[in-house]
Amino acid sequence: MVKLRGKLYPLAPWAAGVLIALMGTPAWAVDLKTADGAWTFSINGNVNVDYIYSNCESSTTPAVAGGLACLGSTSGSNVSNIQNGLLPAAFSFGVATTQDGIDLAAHLGLYPGIAANDTGSPNIGPLVNPRNTALATTGLDIRQVYMTFGNKDVGTFTLGRNIGLFGADVILNDMTLPGVGAPGSAAGPAPSNTTLGGIGLGYIYTDWLAQMDYTTPDLSGFNLTIGIFDPVNSLSDPGTVDGKKAPGVHGKVTYTMNIAEGTKLYLSATGITQKQNYETGVPATAYDYNGTGEDVFAKLDMQGLELIAYYYHAQGLGTTGLFLLGAFDPACPAPAVGICPQTRTSNGYLGQVTYKIGAVKLGYNHGDSRLDFANAADQAANPNLVRSNRKDTIGVYYSLTKALTLLAEGSYVKDVSAAGSNTAKTINVGAYIGF
Repeated sequence: MVKLRGKLYPLAPWAAGVLIALMGTPAWAVDLKTADGAWTFSINGNVNVDYIYSNCESSTTPAVAGGLACLGSTSGSNVSNIQNGLLPAAFSFGVATTQDGIDLAAHLGLYPGIAANDTGSPNIGPLVNPRNTALATTGLDIRQVYMTFGNKDVGTFTLGRNIGLFGADVILNDMTLPGVGAPGSAAGPAPSNTTLGGIGLGYIYTDWLAQMDYTTPDLSGFNLTIGIFDPVNSLSDPGTVDGKKAPGVHGKVTYTMNIAEGTKLYLSATGITQKQNYETGVPATAYDYNGTGEDVFAKLDMQGLELIAYYYHAQGLGTTGLFLLGAFDPACPAPAVGICPQTRTSNGYLGQVTYKIGAVKLGYNHGDSRLDFANAADQAANPNLVRSNRKDTIGVYYSLTKALTLLAEGSYVKDVSAAGSNTAKTINVGAYIGF
């Protein structure tokens, strides 16, 4: 038997709805308790909707491979869509208790969109018809299902599917999180569940990964997380994928310092490494390569002013998504372990400033993701490969109530290759409600 306690409670850390808790809009969870008070059940979430208008590069301009500026079509360069922004809608469910001094919790997050895209995965399924047609329905994204156990003395173990560590702090603090930022597929005929925000335009997408982590107790403001994750396949390697011999590994250290009343500094550094295993040719020859990445993040809060700086460097991870365009020529002649393929180096940064005046938050951010050729042969074979994806966004976010935010943003995206460049502009207006 459960009973509704009839009160709103601040969102508990374990009930992460992680993408909701750090948006600048207060997040709340409705709690229910069992009659004996032993178990607490909670639900929290959001719904967000934007009108998105994009002015894209002319369709006659050659596309940059891996570029994120939208291209028009023969019918024109302007595109309108109504859909979710960087976040899908979310309905997150949690359950928690304490037994024998150990805090136990489990969490399930359901993330529906509003775009008509019921063809497989709502984000990476085929971006073709019957997407965005009458009689279609929206897709359901199940990003989170995990458990935690531990306490403030021994630390916390997290097991299951949850947000990754590398690149997490920057996306969770991106001011466009409740908005749109870069439109991604929203600037085309077949929108997916979400837009890009700043993904690929200052940071690599952290993603949602099956993982097993341990986080230390608070050590005078410091916390360390170390874990393993299910090794993911490359998004762009044309070889035949093999099973991975070892999991990926990631780690993160954070430090929080309260400087003065209303002034706080947060710092973090993250590392990730994973090996890819593939084969090619007849007879098949195996090859592998490592993907590694490191990032640093800083956030300074001073009353209504917030400053953010972020930088990452990677080898073999690629750009925009994990293991996208991270390696060149995996099928090079007589591939040998450690020699072929050649990995590409990437790096990027994002800077952001926001200022809150009463119920209004004003913000600006600029990000740039860069990808280097693996070697001269790579440059000769792929002259139109993206070298830089950059974006500028200005935004206004008005808290009409504690739960409801009205917003407007304008973004400018430019991608550059050795052969040319594309530019695009987007404006969006919308509303975000969190509970």
